[in-house]
Amino acid sequence: MRTLRLATWSLRVHVRGAAVVAILLLLLAVVSVLAMSTGSALSPGRALASLLGYGDATADLVVHGFRAPRVLLGLLVGTALGASGAIVQSLTRNPLGTPDLIGVNAGAAAGAVFMILVGGAVLPGALGCGLLAGVLVYALAFKRGVGGTRLVLVGIGVNAMLHSAIAYLLTRADLYDAQNAKMWLIGSLAGAGWDRVWPLALTLGAALPAALVLSRSLSMLELGEEVASGLGLRVERLRLALLVVAVALSGVAVSVSGPITFVALAAPQLARRLTRSPGPGVAASAATGALLLTTADLLAQRLPTAGQLPVGVLTGVLGGLYLAWLLRRAAAGSGRGWRSR
Repeated sequence: MRTLRLATWSLRVHVRGAAVVAILLLLLAVVSVLAMSTGSALSPGRALASLLGYGDATADLVVHGFRAPRVLLGLLVGTALGASGAIVQSLTRNPLGTPDLIGVNAGAAAGAVFMILVGGAVLPGALGCGLLAGVLVYALAFKRGVGGTRLVLVGIGVNAMLHSAIAYLLTRADLYDAQNAKMWLIGSLAGAGWDRVWPLALTLGAALPAALVLSRSLSMLELGEEVASGLGLRVERLRLALLVVAVALSGVAVSVSGPITFVALAAPQLARRLTRSPGPGVAASAATGALLLTTADLLAQRLPTAGQLPVGVLTGVLGGLYLAWLLRRAAAGSGRGWRSR
């Protein structure tokens, strides 16, 4: 009877998770169409007609030439950050464990700033340094395996050193280069073009399926290393593979948009609450991240500010509020379900 109850509960979780992902994708489609018409005289209907191939010349120019790259970039970056956040939170078994915390995003940011200052290609520099930061954190945290707490603590230290390196680079730059680097460090989707969309799309097309396949073993890994090993799981090999995928997803996302905060932190937790699952599922977290970032960018463009607000500013404010709420729940002892162990 107990096995039957567990199987029934697991089936309900999977069915609810699939329904939540479907609803999130539907909402994402609606927000994307609205974003296509933002900042222009196009109505959402004309933007949708253009996307379906029935638009006029003006609508096609606005949608395909200017709006579609930005919307698609936000969708892809949000997907990558949400999925990588879910993986890192599961590996560390900590709701605050994100690629921001363990130094991956700071590594990508340091590489991008260096390339901006020397006039090199930003994307390969950011991606390469993000991967190096992930390797460094893993190597320093390795001691007969990599525990979640060690990974977080080492990551915090590496993160602090990389931010110091970024500050040093900015002090050595001239005013123009420093201003460009500072704007990039805020995180923005402005000026998005197809040249920024395709590298992320190709990386996501390879890394996201791998993340979805590997995530099937995450529930066993969250039971603890001894239990997972007893069930026949090669714990360290799986952890390394998942970390590589998370670093690749986060690094390429940061390399094309800058270190946009909040999404990798909040998307997995929001997805977990929506699906009522014991851990942050990768698929639901990816869909939640895409919806969060696309909606935030739409709001950032429509807010009555003096200039266009970078989406990184808005997500940073929302992230601070979310973190305060999360800490208050933890202090009150009211957190339920999956949490740090």
